[in-house]
Amino acid sequence: MTSPGPEESPGTPTIATIADEVGVSIATVSKVLNGRADVAPETRARVEASLELHRYRRRQPRKPPDAGQIRLVFHEFNSIWAMLIIAGVEAVAAAAGVNVVLSQLGGRHHPPQPWLDGVLTGRPLGVVFVMCSPTQPQCQQLQRQRIPFVVVDTDSATTASVPTVGSNNWNGGLLAARHLLELGHRRIAIISGPRDVLCSRARVSGFRSAHDEAELPVDPELVRYGNFYVDAGYEYGLKMLDRADRPTAVFAGSDLQAMGVLRAARRLGLDVPGQVSVIGYDNLPVSAWTDPALTTVDQPLRDMAETATRMLLDLARGADLPTSRVDLVTELVVRETTAPPEAGR
Repeated sequence: MTSPGPEESPGTPTIATIADEVGVSIATVSKVLNGRADVAPETRARVEASLELHRYRRRQPRKPPDAGQIRLVFHEFNSIWAMLIIAGVEAVAAAAGVNVVLSQLGGRHHPPQPWLDGVLTGRPLGVVFVMCSPTQPQCQQLQRQRIPFVVVDTDSATTASVPTVGSNNWNGGLLAARHLLELGHRRIAIISGPRDVLCSRARVSGFRSAHDEAELPVDPELVRYGNFYVDAGYEYGLKMLDRADRPTAVFAGSDLQAMGVLRAARRLGLDVPGQVSVIGYDNLPVSAWTDPALTTVDQPLRDMAETATRMLLDLARGADLPTSRVDLVTELVVRETTAPPEAGR
């Protein structure tokens, strides 16, 4: 009589059981479990479904947190704010003696399977995803391989089962609009980020809520969705500030978009903040050095990255997190680009 192997116990399915159920070889099931790339996508999906149905989990020791590396992956990192995230992750990782390997997904918000296969094969200490996240089947793959992961997600869209660090985007939009309304502005434009990104919509929702508090309507002609970059701020800034009924203030969904609005105002000969007020979002270091210095909503990007990395190291040690979701506070930083509107406008 043989005793159960290290990957099985009485009453639980074995690799052979999974292989027989799916109609593949034991070697194929083993390849899926080990994150090997040489398995057809359709076959992998069937094996993954069976493994999940039977709640199959490998039993293997975790890697110690003082060895190995962290994979830090962005949906894309062609933005200044990415440097703040990198600095935060690197600071915590370096203190723990862990290396950081950086990659990006070319704008995708979920990793392609070949990329994840490479991660599984390399077996890093853990993965920090920034503005992207694994799909549900990919979460199951990482969990089966005992590779912890945390998402730095400014749009707060992940499920409760995914450890996530974010910020309160709705509150950021509320604070920006309240500030402008309290200054006396009644015709305020907003240029948010992409419409299909939840943080963009959350900031617009907070903006609308501040208007509801003041019992003032929001002109739909003054609500625009950009791309978080300078070009969108400049393009929409020109269009809205060149109108006969132009807004007296613009809330931009990022500091970069706000800089585009500042340039548009300058091109149109409008004084900031005398003729138009401008608020940004993120509080990038450069925002204090624009002329005039930019009023903005502080999103604590470096703190978010440090918190996520500490959570990842705790998971790698086998610790239970007190909460799977951490939302850091957003605050308004008032500088020189906001003032009461001109009389008569």
